[in-house]
Amino acid sequence: MLRYSNETLFGTMTTYPGWWVWNTEKVKSPDQFNKDLRTLLDNLNVQAASGGSLHKVAIGNITAPDFQTIYALVQCTPDLSLVDCQKCLYNAASDLPRCCNAKTGAQVLFSSCYLLYDVKIFYNQSRLDELVRVPPPPQPVQVPSPPVTTPPQPVPVPSPPVTTPPRPVPAPSPSPEDINVVESLHYDFDKIRAATNDFSENNKLGQGGFGPVYKGKLLSGQEMAVKRLSRNSGQGDIEFKNEVMLLAKLQHRNLVRLLGFSIGGKEKILIYEFVENASLDHFIFGSTKHSNLNWQERYKIIKGITRGLLYLHEDSRLRIIHRDLKASNILLDGDMNPKIADFGMARLVLTDETQANTTRIVGTYGYMAPEYAMHGQFSVKSDVFSFGVIVLEIISGQKSYYFQSGQNPKGLLSSAWKNWHEGTEANLIDPMMRGDLGILQDILRCIHIALLCVQENAADRPTMALVIQMLNSFSITLPVPLEPTFCVPAGYGTEIQEFNAREGDSNTFAESEVANSYQNDVSNTDLYPR
Repeated sequence: MLRYSNETLFGTMTTYPGWWVWNTEKVKSPDQFNKDLRTLLDNLNVQAASGGSLHKVAIGNITAPDFQTIYALVQCTPDLSLVDCQKCLYNAASDLPRCCNAKTGAQVLFSSCYLLYDVKIFYNQSRLDELVRVPPPPQPVQVPSPPVTTPPQPVPVPSPPVTTPPRPVPAPSPSPEDINVVESLHYDFDKIRAATNDFSENNKLGQGGFGPVYKGKLLSGQEMAVKRLSRNSGQGDIEFKNEVMLLAKLQHRNLVRLLGFSIGGKEKILIYEFVENASLDHFIFGSTKHSNLNWQERYKIIKGITRGLLYLHEDSRLRIIHRDLKASNILLDGDMNPKIADFGMARLVLTDETQANTTRIVGTYGYMAPEYAMHGQFSVKSDVFSFGVIVLEIISGQKSYYFQSGQNPKGLLSSAWKNWHEGTEANLIDPMMRGDLGILQDILRCIHIALLCVQENAADRPTMALVIQMLNSFSITLPVPLEPTFCVPAGYGTEIQEFNAREGDSNTFAESEVANSYQNDVSNTDLYPR
């Protein structure tokens, strides 16, 4: 490949400009051929992206219908990160239905990656093996003494990544610079007490599992949400400040912003930006504000939640798994932009790890992924499951654990899949939006994406990066979702239930000891750092 530009190239993933090239001959069984091709490209995508800084390339083949074999090669420029290489190759593969559907061979070439496939072999297997395995020639190192030649180091062969049990990330010891950051976030306790009128009940916004939330107003006129943490958390001042420091570095328009903290004796206070329009559940489930939420607003909220989750999962300094994503933890500002709140149950894991385990399960019935509820396994895909539930709630205007269809109450997930499978999705849509045919295509696609997110097997769910691409591009062909099989346990009515199944997870100190169900007039927020 040869590429030049008047802008910096290194480490930047670019898909424009791009080219398509394809064979004129078509395959005889396009549906099965396309499915096999997608499987092959997905596998090669992982192999190529996991290559080192010298080679990000993979080749392979798969048996296709009509006694054919599909051969494929995918490659990224080696300066790309693993995530950017995967994104680039995914975009390239997503272009195939538009340009080259059912063709016996095609190429998609982007500035940062490309893919080729054909029913005839076109690559030299032994040559590629040699290219990947042979290290570059040794380069002499110039030093004051006689020249010393550094022996070449062997280059490992790219292979699929091995999944190993990840470990939660403890709060790091603060550096002098971090200490200055923490101190700049510190508010005088007496000023916070005065701003909330001594934590008056008239200023109370809500009650969460880790303490009440109050509206406060400083003498400068600045409004804030003040979280008064319960005194039995068992967390010391140093650990608390470290957690605050990490949480304060999360800056995204779709996350509730931490303004600071305060400590007064045994009191620990978290101070957040005040969000005018309370929580999403009051709009989609409440009778008074329900009529104010049209599809355009709902669609904007869905996209905003997607961007916020993508930031937590991939773009922030540490990978953050929320673990309690639900409608009551999505706050809406004055322009109805969504802001993800309540990080009291969130977990930090290393950025190169994808899942973890816990012996203490916390969360909310109806939103919890099955692998987490039953086995304590949580990952970014657990949040994806919760996101899918929220999308279905936004579209239907019904709570996940109680969906009325005719005279028989059903779970929202099973009702959504049944209606999608039978082509009666209109039964799922909030009656307020059923008359506008102009929005139907967007709604049906969102239902389809949500069903992909709530599949039982975590590996079958898309990442939030892929969800964004699915929402933004109708040219991407969506796979067929599998029927969700996880149901809410019987006997959990219409109230939100939070529970703590088992104790003993020493890595998690911000989780409640006793399960409580609660509701309030503004929002359910547990804005506690993890």
